[in-house]
Amino acid sequence: MASILYKWLIVFASTSFSNHHHPIFVSVAEIGYNATAKTLEISCKIFTDDFEQTLRKQNNTKVDLLDPAYKQAMNVLVNKYIQNHLQLKLDDKNVAMQFLGFEQQEEGIVSYLQVDNIAAVKKIGVTDNILYESRPQQMQIIHVTVNGNRKSSRLNNPDDKVSFEF
Repeated sequence: MASILYKWLIVFASTSFSNHHHPIFVSVAEIGYNATAKTLEISCKIFTDDFEQTLRKQNNTKVDLLDPAYKQAMNVLVNKYIQNHLQLKLDDKNVAMQFLGFEQQEEGIVSYLQVDNIAAVKKIGVTDNILYESRPQQMQIIHVTVNGNRKSSRLNNPDDKVSFEF
């Protein structure tokens, strides 16, 4: 569902507006529990233009998420931003996410993170305020899948917290 919504937003934005303007400001976080590997696998999709603008403003530096020459420096900026604006709690305890990298998919940047050594998942708390400082109309779509059971929620700026129980 998230990929369909995200693709629809991308198609709508690219066909309806020029110069990277789009009518909706949304990021999509997908969190999945991999019971075999005992990991939480996280992906976060953000419109490239909005993300670059925010990173530029916050870091007062050149930002180009698509140029391979800047990949190492951009990994540092993307990791720092995502870690500061997307946090997870398992059973009311903070967990540390490991940044695996990012890639471009259509008009968006997808960041990948992982949490290791997760024996079981009963409750996941999510704090997600990605781009809230730049876009008052920003919303977050969050999908969590545990043992085949998928739950979703939407957060509208300034709301940034949601929890899921399994």
